[in-house]
Amino acid sequence: MNTLQLNKAYDAFDHANSKDPNIEIVNGSSTPKELIYGQRMTKVLSSFAPNAPVALQLAARCQHICRWEIPRSNYEMNRVGYLTWRTELKKFHAKTASDILNRLNFDQDIIERVAFLLEKKRLKKDAGTQTLEDVICLVFLEYYYEEFRQKHTDEKVIDIVQKTWKKMSDSGHEAALKLSYSEKGLSLIKKALA
Repeated sequence: MNTLQLNKAYDAFDHANSKDPNIEIVNGSSTPKELIYGQRMTKVLSSFAPNAPVALQLAARCQHICRWEIPRSNYEMNRVGYLTWRTELKKFHAKTASDILNRLNFDQDIIERVAFLLEKKRLKKDAGTQTLEDVICLVFLEYYYEEFRQKHTDEKVIDIVQKTWKKMSDSGHEAALKLSYSEKGLSLIKKALA
């Protein structure tokens, strides 16, 4: 697998995600939300697991591919609705990524592995799935946690941090504790872990 082919896949994923109508302001400019999310996933993966296999690098970049096409609002606003939405999303991301990788003539075993990772199969048992989950949690903590914290009650934030922590490995925890947080953000994390 050469870098050229990997970059072609990144470009294709980014092209798909650049159509996201949801916008995030990054360094003063408007950026499609899932486009910047995929790029952040790649950045965090490369520092957390610099020798990650190709399939994992691909899965990280397309973790939320075209997510806006299946809005949360299409499902009931309760736990069952949320879990159904998450299950549908995993299948959708796996299929969307597989279609793109097929068009780029990737090996079938890589395509199947990317789908496996995107469907979060064997979490805690499969090293690749666990690393992907760690990176997802680290991206949340590094880029989205402070904004989330400002919008929710302390109780809700503590609950989410505890749930996030449960999904992570020991090395994920270690990396999370090295991130920089606001004073309030850090105090809530400490409460969650107490």
